[in-house]
Amino acid sequence: MHIRKMNVDDAVVVTELLTQLGYPETVDFIGAKIAKMSRHTQEKLLVVEVDDVVVAFIALHLIPQLAMRGDFMRISYFAVEEERRNEGVGKMVEDYIAALARQMGCDRIELHCHSRRENAHAFYVKQGYEEVPKYFVKHLAK
Repeated sequence: MHIRKMNVDDAVVVTELLTQLGYPETVDFIGAKIAKMSRHTQEKLLVVEVDDVVVAFIALHLIPQLAMRGDFMRISYFAVEEERRNEGVGKMVEDYIAALARQMGCDRIELHCHSRRENAHAFYVKQGYEEVPKYFVKHLAK
């Protein structure tokens, strides 16, 4: 397994993986998002390859904290190809990003995981995450 930076050429497979998560979108839209996000140093878009085939991706965001010593890393999207789940890919990626987060001065990793993703919840608990309730969202009018 090999982890590398995502690029716009990965848009097709990333779109397929997002569809598996329930986020169907067009390849053009995802390609444009990859291009835009790749320009920001606080964003980390990574893919996992096995035998030169992308089998997973993760989108991370470094969030500096004004009043705390440690910053935090947020996982916004993390998908492993359905046929490759339970093969250790997710654990390998999580170990990698935990080391990356520490290297970047973070003292924690946060994520939001939909309540229907019970298998993902079990994965995160197994990796040492704990559920912290109270998540607020304000949807802004267009």
